[in-house]
Amino acid sequence: MTNISRRSLLVTLGAATLGLAGCTSSGGSDKSTDLSKNRTDAMDTFAVGQQFKATAPVTFSTLLNDNPGYPEKGNWLFWTELAKRTNVTLKPTVVPLSDYENKRSVILGAGDAPFLIPKTYPGQEAPFVASGAILPVSDYVDLMPNYKAKIAKWNLQGDVDTLLQDDGKYYVLPGLHEDVWIDYSFAIRTDVLDALGLQIPKTLDDLHSVLKAMKAAHPDSYPMTDRWSQPTPGGALLQTLGQAFGAGYGGGWGYQNATYDAGSDAFVLTGAMDQYKAMIDYAHTLVAEKLLDPESFTQTDDQAEAKFTSGKSFVISTNAQELVNTYRPGLAKSVPNAKIVKIAVPVGPAGDVKVGLRLENGLMISKKARDSKDFVAMMQFVDWLFYSDEGQIFAKWGVEGVTYTRDASGGFQLAKDVDYVGLNPTATKKLNVDFGFSNGNFAYGGSTQLLESTFSAEEKEFQKVMTARKTLAVPPPHPLNADEQEQFALWEAPLKDYVQQQTLKFILGDRPLSQWDAFKSELKGKNGDQYLKLVNTAYDRYRSKKNGSDKS
Repeated sequence: MTNISRRSLLVTLGAATLGLAGCTSSGGSDKSTDLSKNRTDAMDTFAVGQQFKATAPVTFSTLLNDNPGYPEKGNWLFWTELAKRTNVTLKPTVVPLSDYENKRSVILGAGDAPFLIPKTYPGQEAPFVASGAILPVSDYVDLMPNYKAKIAKWNLQGDVDTLLQDDGKYYVLPGLHEDVWIDYSFAIRTDVLDALGLQIPKTLDDLHSVLKAMKAAHPDSYPMTDRWSQPTPGGALLQTLGQAFGAGYGGGWGYQNATYDAGSDAFVLTGAMDQYKAMIDYAHTLVAEKLLDPESFTQTDDQAEAKFTSGKSFVISTNAQELVNTYRPGLAKSVPNAKIVKIAVPVGPAGDVKVGLRLENGLMISKKARDSKDFVAMMQFVDWLFYSDEGQIFAKWGVEGVTYTRDASGGFQLAKDVDYVGLNPTATKKLNVDFGFSNGNFAYGGSTQLLESTFSAEEKEFQKVMTARKTLAVPPPHPLNADEQEQFALWEAPLKDYVQQQTLKFILGDRPLSQWDAFKSELKGKNGDQYLKLVNTAYDRYRSKKNGSDKS
């Protein structure tokens, strides 16, 4: 495996940052100050730690991303208890998960959007900013004491600034995490390791050696086969490898064409980086030595899972839920004595680091909500449900004494007849399916303690290792104005598609790495230089504005 100098780590550009940045803090600017006609049913004073309750019953409309795993029910305890605690009834417009993004665009375009638009990932709001369909929520965060308190307490200002548009405002209220949360890594058969006298791999070099030993002992097998390759080939695998090499998201999930280089204080083309080439070289070596199944980049999840759970392969990408809900039950049927663990992400040339923003999917607010007589009450309600400790516990765990209890140390325990993510497998009811809690529309973000409250002891150990790693700095904002965003949109997808296509060819051996310089030249033909100039021009403009405001 090629060694890369750590003198100047290259920090990946998260999906939430590209083209979406601006130049002011989370407090917003140009506040709309006259809310005297919009305070009906609002609390006169509302502060951190205070239960929100509208002074009279009020109804707010919301879009609802309907997950087939827990389809919406009108009699969910979530709805009735929410109304009891807050005096707010939510009126959902239910949209199937498979059509949510398209339907959301259509509704917003027609001007018919509900007031609240959850399940919006940072970056997805950009198309609706220019049309004026959504509210610049940063103008109103002074109405949200819990939100502001968490940003200050967890030092989230840099993360939130990645949401700023060129006008210095932002238009989505994100889910806030206390720390960067890493969920994806590799599952490995420890019974196979034990039989071969091997240790759990801690580095990518270790992983290479382990796979070679497995191949020697099982010459007719591919020791590793992988999943999550549709629609992005190598989505999970390349994301993991890319971060380990300091090469952004490595052509996998979340890949961005530009990565911030702290050494030069500028953005560079991700696909042309030496680190990216080294990542490709590593993945190609695994394929060439028949350690990694080449079908990993084309097969369905079901095909990959079948190979692993039947005992044909021994390593596969995983997250916490798939380890427990898919791999272990599948192996128990085919290989009863098999033992597997989710290993800490193997360390690569980038060092003992983790990469990512502490923002999750969040909430857009329809522009027309601003004219509602209950606008202030709505913002207080949003702040309580999505950002207060009490609201987050309610959305995640439900009602104490009904769906959960607390132990002497403050820990959470599901009620005996309630299950969630396999924590109480013999229970007859499910927290999300039957009660509506731990619903992705309303339950996200929060403290590390709350996040881990539904984790198994095994997963908590994994998180302990990952939490101890250094979090790389968030890339700086770089606003694109309306004209630049239009040009950016024309160049972004073709350049990204070409890099990912050629990455796959290099890895599978369909194109030799001796053609690397030719590939980098080809990126120029895909408007790579112009694309990079656009991003760096925007960054320079942001930096000048920021420096100017700092001096004022």
